[in-house]
Amino acid sequence: MPDIETELKDVYKPHHFIPTVTESSSEKRYIDAISDGLRKAMQRYPNLVLMGQDIAEYGGAFKITQGFVDEFGKERVRNTPICESAIVGAGMGLALNGYKALVEMQFADFVSSGFTQVVNNLAKNYYRWGQPVDVVIRMPAGGGTGAGPFHSQSNEAWFTKTPGLKVIYPAFPADAKGLLLAAIDDPNPVMYFEHKYLYRNISGSVPDGYYTVEIGKANIIQQGTQASIITYGWGVHWAMEYAAKHPEQSIEIIDLRTLQPWDKQTVEISVKKTGRVLILHEDTLISGFGGEIAAYIAEHCFSYLDAPVMRCASLDTPIPMNKALEDQFMAKNRVEKMMEKLLMY
Repeated sequence: MPDIETELKDVYKPHHFIPTVTESSSEKRYIDAISDGLRKAMQRYPNLVLMGQDIAEYGGAFKITQGFVDEFGKERVRNTPICESAIVGAGMGLALNGYKALVEMQFADFVSSGFTQVVNNLAKNYYRWGQPVDVVIRMPAGGGTGAGPFHSQSNEAWFTKTPGLKVIYPAFPADAKGLLLAAIDDPNPVMYFEHKYLYRNISGSVPDGYYTVEIGKANIIQQGTQASIITYGWGVHWAMEYAAKHPEQSIEIIDLRTLQPWDKQTVEISVKKTGRVLILHEDTLISGFGGEIAAYIAEHCFSYLDAPVMRCASLDTPIPMNKALEDQFMAKNRVEKMMEKLLMY
């Protein structure tokens, strides 16, 4: 007999998260935390293979794997042709043969060339015949660097609706390393978004050893009582800037960190406490992931709301290359106005 619970359990291979901590820490940039996480994973898992365009001797477009080929060899740090479909397919083939595979998209935008491999092959394999696909895809995403419409998209919503994929989007160096290692530990396919603007613009204290952050758990950046800003990625830093500029307001900031699965419980608790919600993300407004959060809050927290759930997102256009146009495009440009509207409702 068909059973809903059985069906839902067949989407992801069960994975028991075991917290891993380390005592010492040091100051690292976001980009260096990712590189350190990759190195720690390569040391822990001799069956882990990295693949991507120019990631070996050159160290990748952003130099994250610089020096890796000397340390781990060309068999494990492999340059690939400019063919994203082939790269993701090779990663899946490695996983089916007992390896762990980590694929770097040179830019997150380019994953469209491997879309079928991701959403049909990786995502559905465990559901189809019980065989997990241990592949992580690194997705350098986002704007702020004037790189234009083909190198700056925030395309996480392409994947959050696909059962079988997990989607991560860290905002801080410590989370970037801890969530990357958790993604590599996890036997399911994971889309790991890392923001290019944050690479060299954000630093923080990062544990030195091998440690993990649980996938699916949000982080409360600051407590508040007047309104909740629910966000992720670069949006977290926009929210923090707004709150710092308005110390007279009691703003709660929730960093989701993971978009699939996302932490509904933490969001519900925050909404019930503040009664006002602004969902903030860099992606465009229409069909952005914020719409899913808004719908969930409207359905499950309606009686606690003192104002409509509001969304602050980027313009529904391709992201421009011109700096002034890019700034206008960004959701950051409208946070002040949207918060004023929310608080005055």
